[in-house]
Amino acid sequence: MTNWTLAARAATMNPSAIREILKLTDKPGIISLAGGLPSPKAFPLNEFTAACNTVMARDGAAALQYATSEGYAPLRQAVADMLPWAVDPDQVLITTGSQQALDLIGKVFLDKDSRMLVETPTYLGALQAFAPQEPIAVSVASDDDGILVDDFAAQAGTGANKARLAYVLPNFQNPTGRTMTEARRAALVTQAAELDIPLIEDNPYGDLWFGEAPPAPLTARNPDGCIYMGSFSKVLAPGLRIGYIVAPKAIYPKLLQAKQAADLHTPGFNQRVVAEVIRDGFLDRHVPTIRALYKQQRDTMLAALEHEMAGLDVKWTRPAGGMFLWVRLPEGVNAQALLPEAVERNVAFVPGAPFYADHPDTRTLRLSYVTATSNEIRTAIAALAAAIRAHQARG
Repeated sequence: MTNWTLAARAATMNPSAIREILKLTDKPGIISLAGGLPSPKAFPLNEFTAACNTVMARDGAAALQYATSEGYAPLRQAVADMLPWAVDPDQVLITTGSQQALDLIGKVFLDKDSRMLVETPTYLGALQAFAPQEPIAVSVASDDDGILVDDFAAQAGTGANKARLAYVLPNFQNPTGRTMTEARRAALVTQAAELDIPLIEDNPYGDLWFGEAPPAPLTARNPDGCIYMGSFSKVLAPGLRIGYIVAPKAIYPKLLQAKQAADLHTPGFNQRVVAEVIRDGFLDRHVPTIRALYKQQRDTMLAALEHEMAGLDVKWTRPAGGMFLWVRLPEGVNAQALLPEAVERNVAFVPGAPFYADHPDTRTLRLSYVTATSNEIRTAIAALAAAIRAHQARG
């Protein structure tokens, strides 16, 4: 029998709590509020069919050939044009989803025991992507308006222990759904610049606003001090795995080299299809239909929570966009312990603890409102409330 010796970093690679919970949805009758999956109702199937045919008829051989590591030039130009500050397409690196963007950033900027700052809580996938580099992830206190700037400064570290970067999701954050205010953004960018700490701004949900668009990106305020990440997964289709990085020109070459080592380039066919779909302003016409769908489903979930959680000491966020809301359970109720009881009642959610870099709040959980129907949402929230009451009754 062969004895395989694993690298030390392999010990940092753990299964995604979300992916493991998604396996529960194989059980017949389960209503999953766990996954961060966009609604298939929002996929523009006809436009993709037409774009695939056009790409193959017009330049099929090139679409199926190896391509440049930077990405398809018209798509890079389209990304630069859609952003609300001056971006040179030479700053745009097309990635295989924004998850790869996180991986590349971690490889380029983090060493073992490098200090990095994250929100409380933060995106679980980012913690997983950075983990193989073995950094020290430090949670910065956060509230409904985002990261607390005073604590950001307090946690920044000094000398060799100074934070290498800070990772933030200002818009409709995963997992909480909160949005950073204009005042908080301005203060954070100023403080980060004064402390010379680069900001990694992850913005996969920013176009999914329900009432009004969120404030300007952090990167627009200090382009040389930020790396911006975006994705077409939430506004077109996640299966294509098309994301992007916008980086200062001084650090772009190293990110490009990391990309070349990882996979040479993001699939050229997929890039060309996306470029074809979004030309002529398609996103301006399509994204409002996603907003309307998700807003209706968010409203359904908020109404169901108000009705079903009456008399329980349950709190939740009221997101102004995006795909998620965050729930805090009553005193003494552990979300991980509650999950199997909820599954018995045919509803699944994601316990909140894995979203914390340290000191997890075990009373929290994340709900997604975008894939279930309105009737399923109402049924699922009623089942969740019943599970909480049964859990409490047993003490």
